[in-house]
Amino acid sequence: MYQLYIANKNYSSWSLRPWLLAKELGIAFEEVLVPFAGADNPDRFGRFAPNGKVPCLVDGDLTVWDSLAIIEYLAEGHPGVWPADAKARAFARSACAEMHSGFGALRTLCTMNCGIRVALKERTAALAADLARIQAIWQQGLDSFGGPFLAGAAFSALDAFFAPVVFRFQSYGIALAPALAQYQARMLALPAMVDWYQAALAEPWRDEAHEQEVRDAGTVLEDRRQSR
Repeated sequence: MYQLYIANKNYSSWSLRPWLLAKELGIAFEEVLVPFAGADNPDRFGRFAPNGKVPCLVDGDLTVWDSLAIIEYLAEGHPGVWPADAKARAFARSACAEMHSGFGALRTLCTMNCGIRVALKERTAALAADLARIQAIWQQGLDSFGGPFLAGAAFSALDAFFAPVVFRFQSYGIALAPALAQYQARMLALPAMVDWYQAALAEPWRDEAHEQEVRDAGTVLEDRRQSR
């Protein structure tokens, strides 16, 4: 059975992607959650991941790191990771690659923190551009392939790659057009997304670096996480 190493569910957007994909497609794996490093053990991810980061997939004596590489590896052995339709598949791969490499302003100003609700201090031009581009991708996918998911009728890697954005939009109160709000609600209602969110709220850990990123970007209106 695969072992999937992930970090805190409240913060780790990269971990969410392969975890959610495997859960929604019924791909069996053992979850190994390793909290973000503290002063006591700054290289704890380096014990299992060559790049010292999560997620990391171990399959016997083979190690696959980086979320996009993990998803491509799973696609080799499991149906449904990518859409069957060639046009939808090309769109899905292009949008996943763009998400993987871009949207720096969103990553900086709207870091993933599932359990809080935040009012941004400023919506910079760069952030506004990232938000507009993401919504354009979502709209293009829904319009081109008929929904209810971004590449058609079935959940795929494309939806998994934008799942952290779904949580970010919820945390930072990003208003969406009706069709996109419906897609966000559909994603939030997926059983695996519900499980991830509830686990994130129940985590006892706080990582000060992640918490400071939120304070730098906005004002915390509500913290729904359990008390430490």
